[in-house]
Amino acid sequence: MKIKFIAMTAALAMTATPVMAKTIKIGFINTFSGGAAIYGKHQKDALELALDHKGRKIGGLDVEVIYGDDQRKPDVGRQVAAKMLQKDKVDVVSGIIWSNILAAVQKMVVRDKTFMITTNAGWSHMAGKGCNPYFFSTSWNNDQSPEAMGKLMQDEKIDNVFLISANYQAGKDMLTGFMRNYKGKIAGRILYRLGQRDYQAELSQIRAAKPNAIFGFVPGGMGVAFGKQYRAAGMHKTIPFYSVFTIDYLSMPGWGKNAIGTYSTAYWDVSSKRPDNQKFINDFKKKYGYHPSLFAAQAYDLPFLLEYAVSAVKGDLSNKKGMIKAMEKVTYLPTKGKFSYNTNHMPIQNFYKRKVVADANGDPQVVTESVVLRDHKDAYYKQCKMRRP
Repeated sequence: MKIKFIAMTAALAMTATPVMAKTIKIGFINTFSGGAAIYGKHQKDALELALDHKGRKIGGLDVEVIYGDDQRKPDVGRQVAAKMLQKDKVDVVSGIIWSNILAAVQKMVVRDKTFMITTNAGWSHMAGKGCNPYFFSTSWNNDQSPEAMGKLMQDEKIDNVFLISANYQAGKDMLTGFMRNYKGKIAGRILYRLGQRDYQAELSQIRAAKPNAIFGFVPGGMGVAFGKQYRAAGMHKTIPFYSVFTIDYLSMPGWGKNAIGTYSTAYWDVSSKRPDNQKFINDFKKKYGYHPSLFAAQAYDLPFLLEYAVSAVKGDLSNKKGMIKAMEKVTYLPTKGKFSYNTNHMPIQNFYKRKVVADANGDPQVVTESVVLRDHKDAYYKQCKMRRP
C-alpha cells in the first residue's frame, strides 16, 4: 500500500511539472503575392531583422516562423490560419494587413486559445466588443491615425475638406475616425472601389467642389495612381493632400517626388533619435537596401513583445495566463518607445504630424514635425468587456 502511494505521488509530481518548450512557433499571415505583396515584403523583412537582432531566440527558445500568403482574400486567409492551427500547431498567429482578413481569421484563432497578434490590421470590433484576452496589437485601431489627422486639420483651421477613401471596412473606419475630431465644413465625400487605378472622374468632382484641402485614405498602388493623376492635373498647387496610410516609405518608390509637400499622421516617429529606433532603420537599410516603412516597424516589434511573455513564464508556453499578464505590463517597444497597453490590448501611444520634404539630393524624405495626440486611447475600449481565461 505504501509503495502504491509513493508511485501515485511521483506520478502527480510529474504531471504538475510544466512541459518546457524548445521552440516557439509563429504563424505569420500576410500578403505575399499580387499587387499588394509589397506589404508582406516589408513586414517579413522587418520580422527577420528583429529575429537576427535577438540571435534567433525569443525568451531563450528557438524560433520557427511559418509564413502564409493570404492572397488578399479572406477565405484564403481563413484556410491558412486553419492549417497553422491544426497542422503546424503554432503558438502565435500574427501579421495580417487587411481588416477584412482579420475579421475572417480571428475567431477561429482565439477560440483555439492561441495568441492572435496583429502587426497592422486595426479592425474596430477587436478594440471594442470583440476584444479578447488572446488578442494583442503592435499597431493601432483603424480610427486612430485619422483621428489625429482630424485634430491636426481642425487645429490648423483647414476648412472645407474633401474626403476620399476606399470602399471597405477600413476605409469607412478612416472617415469615422477623421470626423470624430474634425468639425469643419465637408466639401464632398467619395468612396472609391477597392483596387481602383483611374481617378479622373473623382479628381474632376473634387476640383469642382473647390475644397481647401483633401483628406484621403488611398493605400498602396491605388495611392500611387491617385498621386500621379492628382499631380498631373496640377491640383497640388492649390489643393494640398493630407492622408493616412497612403504616403510612407512603402509607397515612396511609386510616388517619387509627387509625394513632396504632402502631409500624414502616424504613430511612428520616424525622426526619433532613440538608439533602438535608429538601429532598426540603419540595419534595415544596410540589410535590404531600402528604407523601412511604418508597416515594417510594426512587424519589427513583434518578437520583442513576445520576449516579455516567454521570459515571464520561463519558456512554459502552456502558461498562457502568465504570458497575457506579462504582455499587458509591457511599457516599451523598439519603434514605439514608451507606451502602454489599454484594457483592450490596444496600444496607448502618441500620433505625429509627418511631412514629405526634399532631402539634400532633392529626393522625398519623411520627417516628423510635431505630436498631434499624446498617449492616445482608441475610441472603442470602453465597449471592451474582457473575459479572463
